[in-house]
Amino acid sequence: MENIIFYFFSFLVEAIILHQYASTLFISKCKTQTKLMVLCALYFLLFAVSLCASILLNIVMYLLVNFTFLVTQYQLKWQSAFLHSAILTAVMALCELAVYNIVQHFVPHFFTETTHFHNKIIFAIFSKMIFFTIIYIFMHFLKRKPKFSRQHEHAVLLLVFIPLTSVFVMVTLLTINDMYALSDAMAAAITLDAVFLLATNLLIFGIDLYNQKKNMEFTEMQLLLQKEANSAEYYQMLFSQSENQNILIHDIKKHLQSIDLLNKKQEHDKIEAYIKQLTLSSDLKETSRLCSHEMLNTILCRYKRQCDNHRIAFHVDIRHGIIDFIADSDLSSLFGNLLDNALEAALDIPEAYIEVNAVRRAKTPFIVITVINSSKKNPFEGSHGSLTTNKPDKRRHGFGIKSIQKTVDKYHGDIQMYYHYDTLTFHTIITLKMPGETPQHS
Repeated sequence: MENIIFYFFSFLVEAIILHQYASTLFISKCKTQTKLMVLCALYFLLFAVSLCASILLNIVMYLLVNFTFLVTQYQLKWQSAFLHSAILTAVMALCELAVYNIVQHFVPHFFTETTHFHNKIIFAIFSKMIFFTIIYIFMHFLKRKPKFSRQHEHAVLLLVFIPLTSVFVMVTLLTINDMYALSDAMAAAITLDAVFLLATNLLIFGIDLYNQKKNMEFTEMQLLLQKEANSAEYYQMLFSQSENQNILIHDIKKHLQSIDLLNKKQEHDKIEAYIKQLTLSSDLKETSRLCSHEMLNTILCRYKRQCDNHRIAFHVDIRHGIIDFIADSDLSSLFGNLLDNALEAALDIPEAYIEVNAVRRAKTPFIVITVINSSKKNPFEGSHGSLTTNKPDKRRHGFGIKSIQKTVDKYHGDIQMYYHYDTLTFHTIITLKMPGETPQHS
């Protein structure tokens, strides 16, 4: 009966670790309920085979069970599923061997009483705790970066100190148990302490993975809301454009009649001015297509509308397809902050303008994004090399530049900013490297 409880406890912990490992690294192709049912069935089979007390058979079955679970429940090729199953099996075996040597060194009399249920549970908890620690480190470094996700925060590795501390506590408890004759009640208390330590470790790491998942969902939701806001602005502009053009078409008869009257009076200067006024009307020259990238187009259209409202010329030249490798969230962050700063600097300046260009350097994997905007003063002036702001809340200044720098660093790029006194313009030049590209040599 004690062996049954021992094996059941061991395989329960291993099943939990396998599920967290697979759910973190791989894309599921089944529902959660189905995965749990298959996992329970496979580990029940493994539990039944373990009662034969054959170490070699247990290792082979552990490898086959993990392989079957990964290849049937996740979008993995059989080669990858076998590789990860082998990794789990090897780490599990090495952890048990390491714990055996550690315990034998610090508690030499421990294995003379391996038939005691108390010692078996302690050994199982000790080995599974180290096993989980190593697997968690693997999970952290093998985890794929999500599409819209935050960058890896290596600070989460500090959580590894929790199981390491627990291992130290376990060694201390085992040493005390070996040095002093403890009552059955005290031995049972030590066993419960070990169980609680393991449960605490599993719970903490489970909560951490849950929080990471929720943070990713929140980021994706924020991006979705931002896309919806940009789309609303975009379609609002289309509606406004269509409505203004309909009004102009409706009034074109009156305009032609007015031109006809001026023509009869031979007032050619007035006719020329009248036609020029109609030609330069924003209702005729407003455009809803500034670049071929849908997400960036909505962003640029929003800022063009704001520029038109403030009588700021807005020119865009984004070459087709060169920014497709940039994630939508990064495009929004990069161009949103760049154009926010440019629009703020160009406000209330006669004949102000903003130019946005993106081109690829010939025969290189680099693209160059340039933003030039009118500015009354040098934003670096009197700031010891840092940008200044006209915003009333100075404490919140700087986050836009930090966000731009973060995006530039993500794509292994470089950013340069300078102020041109002769033209009263501020220049931002950003170089980004396209992934998977190598320079071409002639």
